[in-house]
Amino acid sequence: MDIEKMLKELTTEEKAALVSGLDFWYTNPIPRLGIPSLCMTDGPHGLRKQTAGSADGSAGESVPATAFPTAAATASGWNPENARRMGEAIADECRHYGVHVVLGPGVNIQRNPLCGRNFEYFSEDPLLASEMAIGEIEGLQSQGVGACVKHFALNNSENYRYMGNSVVSEKTMRELYLKVFERTVKKAKPVTVMCAYNQINGTYCSENKWLLTDVLRKEWGFDGLVMTDWGAIHDRVKSLQAGLDLEMPGDTAICRKRILDGIQSGALSMQDLDQAVRNVLKLVDSFVQDPLPDEPDFDSHHELAAELAADCAVLMKNDGLLPLTGKEKLHICGPMFEQMRYQGAGSSMIHAARLTSPADVFQAKGIRQYSVEECDTIILFAGLTDDYESEGCDRENMKLPDDQLQLIERMCAAGKPVVVVLFGGSPVELPFNDQVGAILNMVLPGQNGGTAVYRLLFGEVNPSGKLAQTWPLRYEDVPGQESFGKGVNEVYREGTEAGYRYYNAHGIPVRYGFGHGLSYTTFRHTEWMEKDGVYTQEITNTGSRFGGETAQLWLDGELAGFRKVYLQPGETIRVALTPEVKQQTAYSDELTVPAEPPVLPITLDSRFTNLRRTFIGRILYRVVMQRAEREMKEARKLPEGAERDNKIKGAVFTRRILESNSLNSMTMCAGETFPYNYAVGFAEMANGHLLKGIKAFLQSVQVPPLPKDKNKNRDVAQ
Repeated sequence: MDIEKMLKELTTEEKAALVSGLDFWYTNPIPRLGIPSLCMTDGPHGLRKQTAGSADGSAGESVPATAFPTAAATASGWNPENARRMGEAIADECRHYGVHVVLGPGVNIQRNPLCGRNFEYFSEDPLLASEMAIGEIEGLQSQGVGACVKHFALNNSENYRYMGNSVVSEKTMRELYLKVFERTVKKAKPVTVMCAYNQINGTYCSENKWLLTDVLRKEWGFDGLVMTDWGAIHDRVKSLQAGLDLEMPGDTAICRKRILDGIQSGALSMQDLDQAVRNVLKLVDSFVQDPLPDEPDFDSHHELAAELAADCAVLMKNDGLLPLTGKEKLHICGPMFEQMRYQGAGSSMIHAARLTSPADVFQAKGIRQYSVEECDTIILFAGLTDDYESEGCDRENMKLPDDQLQLIERMCAAGKPVVVVLFGGSPVELPFNDQVGAILNMVLPGQNGGTAVYRLLFGEVNPSGKLAQTWPLRYEDVPGQESFGKGVNEVYREGTEAGYRYYNAHGIPVRYGFGHGLSYTTFRHTEWMEKDGVYTQEITNTGSRFGGETAQLWLDGELAGFRKVYLQPGETIRVALTPEVKQQTAYSDELTVPAEPPVLPITLDSRFTNLRRTFIGRILYRVVMQRAEREMKEARKLPEGAERDNKIKGAVFTRRILESNSLNSMTMCAGETFPYNYAVGFAEMANGHLLKGIKAFLQSVQVPPLPKDKNKNRDVAQ
């Protein structure tokens, strides 16, 4: 495609369409000039392409694909090659299903253990997180599928993500929260970056020129496309001027109208619009390709999912109970034995092509189940459920569900050795830690987690994962816990002292530290030796089993380098690491904390739950929330099985997203089903202005038809 020639041939209306999405997952085609649609979809740890007729963002209906371990799990493997292999496999499935860009990986720092989306992020450390992201991006893009790094930037909580204001100093941003994006962009060269919903110091990311142009493009050299998160647009003219190219999911008449009006009035320059169009065309030209006819090798991907899950699992405690010999009389209990939680809830929820739970494998292997009296060892499967941990809301506390804690207490009281197998995307408090003999943390291991669990428990695979996030003793020890997720203003008062930096700096004991993980064998590490900026260390497997170990280089209290190696008994490997030279720029550490915005009057950027503060608002709120109620009723009518479970998870996700949404993000996501004038009408009526509300409902936004509908020869009212 000759992009510069194409720019001259495109009309302004066609350009306005090109910088806006279509049908939730596609870019607009221009049939007149032969410009095709580009397809993108969720997929940080597996493909979530929605099935025909369900392209509305709901989380329950998508094509079969491999659910790999989530980011929080893969990071615990400390092996970027795992992420690279996963990226290659995801790309294979993308090409079969005609997906051109994957919306991932997510690289936001795990600032607080209660963030509901921690499972989809890699780590509290920017070096580890970026190295894992680099591996996944290189794997995807090596197979001709584009990657989209998200959510840029400081999207570290869920409760107020649509309107939240991350109040943070430049020093904290640069040295921690932007560092992970900087390393990822410079080293992996992703073709797209997704801006976050939130504000940074009072300016929405989608119209933050300092963030999108000055830092991302000019400083870091990014030359790809910047898109919004779904519904994250506010002022479309300001966003184009700031360097935001593509509005997703698009199909919003108000944004096209503002572009066209802006060009006509001179408020928006054609140069700014052309640059966005140029970036869209470059992406389309580079990545749109026909689907591969052959079905992906789902069997090999299923096995790969088990390999990765086993390599990433963290043996947090072991008093000699593990590995099992196969001769034990086992009592097996806990909700996650049969209903293994293998992925997070939300937009990244995958319709697993296959699913192998621990119960499936134990049954296939003929593992006999003994009673709370006959057994000599108890294996208890526990963890966070989707009700406790999900995109769209932050967790209320750091505890396991009460019924699980009571079960663990009863099992410990039985006087038999107890092994706890944990599932979940973020740390939990472990009040039973001293009463159990072993804790194996599977994180969220993907669709073949059951195979990985069996191999680890019975010693077919030696655990070698290390924690990618600190596990505090209790939530009260977490920095910023008193205000996290509790209001629009998310103030980063702890500065760069997030995660291990905080606990180490203040001498606060933790349950299990960042980088902790045990093995069934033993290793000896020599002291690090430095020469000409290169640090070397020898690692020897001094035990009797093959196993993996991670060399960790720490300088000035921070992780400066790492490498995972695999050694036979008696084998020695020499590791050499060259840490990056830290920039000596003195950034400002100043914080300016604004007043919390008022709850009333209702605005387009108010949290949707605020509508309940007024009489009319409560009625409107209930009308909208009926969608989630209908989804749940329909899901519960289905027979027991994976489809029913996914539908229920989808309905829960819909409810949480609607509650945390704003009228603005709703209309920017909904297209014709909830047009802009409806959002204005809702706000007016919720504030008691009934006539103004009715007037807004009746005043639709008039725009020319989209290029694909040009033959209809009429304006479109939305």
